[in-house]
This record gives sequence, C-alpha cells and structure tokens, in this order.
Amino acid sequence: MMNLLSKIQDWGDHHHPKWLDYLRIVLGITLIWKGVAFALNLHAFTVLMENSGLGTAVTISLLAHLIIALHIIGGLLIALGTHTRLFCLLIIPILVVAVFYVNLPQQQIFSPYSEFWLSCLVLAGLICFLIEGDGVLSIETVRKAPASQH
Repeated sequence: MMNLLSKIQDWGDHHHPKWLDYLRIVLGITLIWKGVAFALNLHAFTVLMENSGLGTAVTISLLAHLIIALHIIGGLLIALGTHTRLFCLLIIPILVVAVFYVNLPQQQIFSPYSEFWLSCLVLAGLICFLIEGDGVLSIETVRKAPASQH
C-alpha cells in the first residue's frame, strides 16, 4: 500500500502543469469561503447537519466546529501550497458526506441555488490535488529550492 502511495506521489510531483496551481489556489479560496460562510451561519449549518441525521446535538456541534476549522485552515494551506495532500485527505470525507448524505437526499440538485454541484466540484478538486500535490507555485517548492534560487 505504501509503495502505491509513493508511486502516486512521485507521478503527481513530476506531471504537474503550472495552470493546475491556479485551480489549487481557487480550490483553497473556495474552502475558506465556505468555512467562513458556515461560521457566519452556524445555527443554520448545525440544523442542516441535524436534519441529515449525522448524530446527537453535542456531536453535531463538535463536528460543525471541526468542519469549519478544517475548511478555513485547510483552504488556506491548500491555496498556499503546503501540506496539500494531507488537508485534501482530511477534507475529502467531509465532502463525501456533503455530497451523498446532505445534498443528494434533498432531491433539489437541479434547483438554481443547489450546493450539490459546488460540493461535487470541490470533491473532484480535492481528489485531484490529493494525487497532484502542491505544484510549482507553492510554499513547498520555494522551501525546497536551493538558497541560490531565492
């Protein structure tokens, strides 16, 4: 299993076009935006989670705060290009739940303000950058470059 993960990481590191970095930055900003929106509408967010049957009130409150923190912190680090794979891995389960247990059962996926499609796009982006990694335009690339290139 570790060998497979290592091969995926190596492939992603060597086949990463620069334009993909701009998508990573947009993905990170989108995650930050959603995290802030969840925080500003915490009551509505927790009610949405309760209606989805995701646990007790205490569990949902803790989950809501964890989801908000992961969206904001993870979004910032993904946008900056550091620890991208780690935060993609941490946020993917949240988006899987959002797509399949929160948005899809509402049966309003074709309504004009449906969150379903945004959740699907973010999930696809997270899976992409789990494989692709940080890229050229990232803090990690600058940090790993020899001092003479700064």
